Amino acid sequence: MLCESEQQAHLIDGIDRITRALGGLPGTWRFDRMATVCHPDSGRVTASFAGVAKHYGVSVAICPPRSGNRKGVVEKAAHSAAQRWWRTLADDVTITAAQASLDRLCERLDQRQKVIDGRRDTVAGHAGRERLRAVPATAFPATIVAERKVAGNARVAWRGNLYSVPPELARATVTVSWRLGDAHIDIATPTGIVIARHRAAPDGAGVIVADHGHVTALNTTALAAVAGGGRPHRRKERIPPGPDARAEAARLRGDTTPTTNGTVVDLARYAQAANERNTLP
Repeated sequence: MLCESEQQAHLIDGIDRITRALGGLPGTWRFDRMATVCHPDSGRVTASFAGVAKHYGVSVAICPPRSGNRKGVVEKAAHSAAQRWWRTLADDVTITAAQASLDRLCERLDQRQKVIDGRRDTVAGHAGRERLRAVPATAFPATIVAERKVAGNARVAWRGNLYSVPPELARATVTVSWRLGDAHIDIATPTGIVIARHRAAPDGAGVIVADHGHVTALNTTALAAVAGGGRPHRRKERIPPGPDARAEAARLRGDTTPTTNGTVVDLARYAQAANERNTLP
């Protein structure tokens, strides 16, 4: 699963989603010596992640140090996803489309043949015979916190959807927090003051969740700007370049003559200038 951060809350969210997609829990989770799970020096599971393992009822196995054969097998299994697939991913792809592409890759890799306990079958076939336990009804209550920049229309992007905030926070930085399994998300200022609370939409739905008060305040702000002498630009309206733009264009062309706003309406002026140049003093 693709995550935007390596924080423990994002790791827990990914584990919970993958576990529910697979349809059950194994008896043991194996991890590398990663700081979000254990202390890298000693290999002891951290107290925060021990609560996660207890919630799901699994034991945690940490890869021992200096075990190249075991770690090499794990790293080679993820080589296709971490190298070939990631390098060929388009730069403008969204996180939702990238996750869907990664899911298709994993389904294709599940058709590889592998020998386990003397039996040769596909990875999907071996997984189908594995006995899994039921997943808890609710996810571990970890809280995901991420910073977002508010757009000019007072919208905050979060997991493929847009959520409204007061128009005073346009182009400001806010903090979005969401507890796993909760039906709402909170949007707060950098000082920790919650200024918006919305019902969380499904990830990647592409919907706009807007509070009625935020929409009214945004319309009021836009109309006040128009009443104060401004005028919003209409769609496909042609806006002629101003004096600064014309001066910059002349500088780029290498023209050092001053830019004027006058309009030439008579070609006789050009003829007179040409005759004066052809006459010797």
